[in-house]
Amino acid sequence: MYLHLGQNEIVSDHRIIGIFDLDKCSYGKKTREYLASAEENGVVLDVSGDIPKSFVVCDHPYHEQIVYLSQLNTSTLKNRAESRKLEL
Repeated sequence: MYLHLGQNEIVSDHRIIGIFDLDKCSYGKKTREYLASAEENGVVLDVSGDIPKSFVVCDHPYHEQIVYLSQLNTSTLKNRAESRKLEL
């Protein structure tokens, strides 16, 4: 199945490593370091089109991981992932 992250970005659900709330997680030093490192390595894709509310870490065939910034909150993404169908 697939998960719609926003701005026409769809990922396969078996590639998802984690879905995180950007507001809650960005307080932690390790999370800030991880996101800064991902940005430096060019593996952050902003698909929010607005202020991001969450980030989704995914496995990627060409990179170790890829980070998507989404305007959707974590509960919306979680519900979409658990519905086991493509949500547009």
